[in-house]
Amino acid sequence: MTDPSNSSPDVRPLEVCVLAAGMGTRMRSSVPKAMQPLCGKPLLGHLLDTIARLDPSRVHVVIGPEGVAAKQQFSEQFQEHSPQNINWVMQHERRGTGHAVAQAIGDVHENTRLLILVGDAPLISLATLQALTADAGDFSLLTVMVDDPTGYGRIIRDEAGQVRAIIEHRDTTSDQRMIPEINTGIMCVDSNRLVSWLPQLRDDNDQGELLLTDIVALAHADNVAVSAVVSPDPLEVTGVNSMNQLVALERALCTRLAEQLQREGVYIADPARFDCRGTLTCGRDVRIDCNTIFEGHVVLGDGVSIGAGAVIRNSTIGDGCTIKAYCVIDECSIGANSQIGPFARLRPGTILAQSVLIGNFVEVKNSHVGTGSKASHLSYLGDATLGEGVNVGAGTITCNYDGVAKHQTHIDDAAFIGSNTALVAPVKVGASATVAAGSTITRDVEAGSLALGRSRQRNVPNWKARK
Repeated sequence: MTDPSNSSPDVRPLEVCVLAAGMGTRMRSSVPKAMQPLCGKPLLGHLLDTIARLDPSRVHVVIGPEGVAAKQQFSEQFQEHSPQNINWVMQHERRGTGHAVAQAIGDVHENTRLLILVGDAPLISLATLQALTADAGDFSLLTVMVDDPTGYGRIIRDEAGQVRAIIEHRDTTSDQRMIPEINTGIMCVDSNRLVSWLPQLRDDNDQGELLLTDIVALAHADNVAVSAVVSPDPLEVTGVNSMNQLVALERALCTRLAEQLQREGVYIADPARFDCRGTLTCGRDVRIDCNTIFEGHVVLGDGVSIGAGAVIRNSTIGDGCTIKAYCVIDECSIGANSQIGPFARLRPGTILAQSVLIGNFVEVKNSHVGTGSKASHLSYLGDATLGEGVNVGAGTITCNYDGVAKHQTHIDDAAFIGSNTALVAPVKVGASATVAAGSTITRDVEAGSLALGRSRQRNVPNWKARK
């Protein structure tokens, strides 16, 4: 261990150690527990985002052999939010939480405070971590009050209110089992103290593991005061050990976000049927129906209405827009007062100007659609640029792919495209031109002209069908 650079002797720097080596055996998944998704982000990702805002001098993440994917995913991502790199520490043998911290302690500087977090409790708040690390003592512990403490270690305090011990549930007396205050596994400890306590841990317990909680008794024996900070919210310290718990935590988190949006004036028909797997920013007078899913970063302007069953990902919806039921919108920008759906699909690269109408069973991909243009039903617009006031009839498709490359279709202002038309790209339809229904257009159409690209109809009188 070495001294950190540029540190003041009376101000101990803060380092963080995240214990993320658990496989989550009860989850019955090949994905490491820290990488299980919660509201669209891995558990570890939630923690690292909060840690970056805490701005520690260094971050250590203890992973198992299966955690290499986490290292690859988060090393660069963490640097985007924080100037510190992550020190990834490998725990080859899983011999308990004390053993995990022991793997990292050699990389922790002397005379620092080490904040220890558990990788399966992803929702710890910045305010709680700030309260825990603000303690000037050598040992502070985060606890929480719960209605049902069954199965958790109880916090035993002395008359002065200091933590004297943590008693595992199976070892508690009948009186101790009535204690509602439990251990969260989150603590902030002087690094020099840890160096002396970790070698004293023993594995003579039911788990056969080196348990970090045993350092509380060691601290008490050394007359080191252990203070406790009580978490104000059980949700932020809730751990995940099974798929049932993961789903319950996601549901609780989404419901909490829905309730927060409601307090801000957003109408959400049913918070229990609202899913946000990222960030959602809403203007005033926004209405969101049931079974909606928001992923990535979504922005809804003033007066936006989202219909039932809509899925919106990484998109911006302008003021006054109506997104009808069961639309899928992915990486798009939709201008003000536009109407989409029902059952429309807008794919990445779609940019709609104001007052655009995209109707039922219309798919738009990598296209720009001008103000007031509309495709009301049963059409495909791919790699296309539409001007203002364009009308696209039902059954129209832009044939943008020739089997090797994608090609562009340009439709200028006020053009009228009749129903059941195929526009074979690359092709351009000029301003105010009309394309007759049922046409296949393979050449440019001049402005103001009529294009008919269909064979002449022939009627056969007295036709008798074969029998």
